[in-house]
Amino acid sequence: MSIPISAPEPLAEGTLRVIPLGGLGEIGRNMTIFEYDGKILIVDCGVLFPEEHQPGVDLILPDFEPIKDRLDDIVGVVLTHGHEDHIGAVPYLLRLKSDIPLIGSGLTLALIEAKLKEHRIKPYTLTVKEGQEEQVGPFDLEFVAVNHSIPDALAVAIRTPAGMVLATGDFKMDQLPLDGRITDLRAFSRLGEEGVDLFLVDSTNADVPGFTPTERSIGPVLDQVIAKAPRRVIVASFSSHVHRVQQVLDAAHANGRRVALLGRSMVRNMTIAADLGYLKVPENVLIDYKKARDLPDEKIVYMSTGSQGEPMAVLSRMANLDHAIEVGEGDTVILASSLIPGNENAVYRVIDGLTKLGANVVHKANAKVHVSGHAAAGELLYCYNILKPKNVLPVHGEYRHLMANAKLAQETGIPEENTILASNGTIIDLKDGKTHIAGQLDIGFVYVDGSTVGEITDADLKDRRILGEEGFVSIIIVVDAATGRIITGPEIHARGIAEDDSVFDDVVPKIVAALKEASGNGVRDTHALSQVVRRTIGRWVNQKLRRRPMIVPLVIEA
Repeated sequence: MSIPISAPEPLAEGTLRVIPLGGLGEIGRNMTIFEYDGKILIVDCGVLFPEEHQPGVDLILPDFEPIKDRLDDIVGVVLTHGHEDHIGAVPYLLRLKSDIPLIGSGLTLALIEAKLKEHRIKPYTLTVKEGQEEQVGPFDLEFVAVNHSIPDALAVAIRTPAGMVLATGDFKMDQLPLDGRITDLRAFSRLGEEGVDLFLVDSTNADVPGFTPTERSIGPVLDQVIAKAPRRVIVASFSSHVHRVQQVLDAAHANGRRVALLGRSMVRNMTIAADLGYLKVPENVLIDYKKARDLPDEKIVYMSTGSQGEPMAVLSRMANLDHAIEVGEGDTVILASSLIPGNENAVYRVIDGLTKLGANVVHKANAKVHVSGHAAAGELLYCYNILKPKNVLPVHGEYRHLMANAKLAQETGIPEENTILASNGTIIDLKDGKTHIAGQLDIGFVYVDGSTVGEITDADLKDRRILGEEGFVSIIIVVDAATGRIITGPEIHARGIAEDDSVFDDVVPKIVAALKEASGNGVRDTHALSQVVRRTIGRWVNQKLRRRPMIVPLVIEA
């Protein structure tokens, strides 16, 4: 998987270049660029959500560096569906050039347009649907219906003289979907007959044997849980999971309850879905959150965000008693979503917090309240046998998922050398049905931190982790500019360290001695003297307190 960083080979005439900028080795940040004849097509542009070792970070973007100086060459961005890990970074791309055309289905574009409105960007859009073909620059695009946990998802076939690529986006093969829109295997078969030269395929569930259960299996479970709930019911899910919200609305209606939507993104997305007809709202079921508080407890269901334990989302705030709705004895909380890798600790903290408050917490581990939106191994095998692609590039998954997907492809007869285990930034060239690695870009993480984009570095995050885990020590010393003699100090203050500041009395003589020796050797530069102080107190704290705090020495000349 680890490919050495190397400069890209020149792109040969008649060759299609494929570069994943995100989504490989991670669940999120999905973005792939395709270049042919000097023009660039982008498929998806999503975000990755931060983990615990990235404190303070709001979002992680794909690294746009490889295309920053080629924005005029981009002919369009195809968005396969409306989940954040596929559309969330679009506003940050359009900040660089606002008139890059966005191509996607009706619901997908409606969701991204609402998001862009908040960024004050009005995009150029092209609405497409399954079965439609569009010529975008040198790329002949055909869109294929696929089933996922959000309506209106599309796969895209990309034809160029160099060959045909099929990118699935996120998909599964639910044979009884809530909206009746199945993955179009007849179209897959037709494309297979034509000849798929490179298959970019969703890997998220490649290590799960068998088939992903149908969405319809969730409905009766939700209905049963809500029917038995003695008081309020709070259901947490992704804010774009239209199918899950539909099932909650139906179950609430069947049990004589009304539903209040909580969370800005949940209200926004479901309003869009209902307006476009993707969400069928039973009559008199939805109620405004403020009015819902006047209803009896046994007559209300709250539909909220926060199923991944996000600190500022509704459910986490409830668990921390930081929300107007105070969860208590007899309430039922349903976490109707999967666990994204890396979020486990945060989610279980929320579950634990809600349980301590007296709630009955129902989640995937103790009831069938969620099914995945991604194809399991059995479904992927069907795809490989139907399509018989010449080359396979597993995408959208951590390394174990990509590896499992590659092995499935090989089991169906695709040669090992034709299954490409790539990283973000791997450059893959395709021509005449053959692929080869043409280089490896150095792709980094781009952090959104408050209003800053790309300013926070891994070194900054390391500092934050040290501050959070080890504490902080500051030392202020005033020295004579001419002689280097200490006039005032050392004055030592510590934060986040259990011991009282008086514990540092023992190290003061060592700092004084070290500075005296340095000034005796002619050192007068305050930065150099600060480093002497840092090393001295750092060694002492490590030996005596067994800590490695952040040490900030300040040496001032007078």
